[in-house]
Amino acid sequence: MKAQGKAIKYGDNVDTDVIIPARYLNTSDPNELAKHCMEDIDTEFVSKVQKGDIMVAGKNFGCGSSREHAPIAIKASGISCVIAETFARIFYRNAINIGLPIIECPEAAMDISDGDTVSIDFDTGKIVNITKNKEYMGVPFPEFMQEIIAADGLIGYIKKQQGNKEA
Repeated sequence: MKAQGKAIKYGDNVDTDVIIPARYLNTSDPNELAKHCMEDIDTEFVSKVQKGDIMVAGKNFGCGSSREHAPIAIKASGISCVIAETFARIFYRNAINIGLPIIECPEAAMDISDGDTVSIDFDTGKIVNITKNKEYMGVPFPEFMQEIIAADGLIGYIKKQQGNKEA
């Protein structure tokens, strides 16, 4: 599994309340959530994000509440992956559960600049900053987590596993 896109960069402690503000939690429609993604921290995010872009952040990304809406909004906005120094544990698990690829790599998160073109190989954990011609090594997901991501999340993975048992 691979991704490539333009980096959109944020700092430390980006919490779920700025990823998707609580005032929009009256819906679970991914497309509606995407319209308001990051608006309290970056009013231009929705107009500048392109399908395949990569979100880059510092420490403790996704801290705050345990709402699943946050990774859903990010994924539905077109972001193909989030690279961060570290993730809040509940966000990390929610991202995997809904099929949003994320990767921890402090060196890449600190060095990548807003607008850089970045590629990621999820099988190896290799991150390449094409703009700066630099490589970083993140921690690749174990195979079963890659299968969950590839199945578009935990529900898709379970359905696939049940289908395999019926065959």
